[in-house]
Amino acid sequence: MASNGENEDSVDLSEDQINTLEENFTRGKHPDETTLMLIAAECGLSEGETAKWFRKRNAQWRISEGLPPTKGSVMD
Repeated sequence: MASNGENEDSVDLSEDQINTLEENFTRGKHPDETTLMLIAAECGLSEGETAKWFRKRNAQWRISEGLPPTKGSVMD
């Protein structure tokens, strides 16, 4: 299993889970509640774990694009 973080609160994600999450991230970086629930069910994760993954992944994406890691800029 691959680890998605460094701290003890992190959930170890399988390669399939990561692939599913990444695939959904490419479809939409900010899923609505219903979509988040469906993604969580598909991955076998809680909605909270899935939402946390999307927050972290969005921060990584924003940094890679030269943006601040959190929302709030004119570009959002």
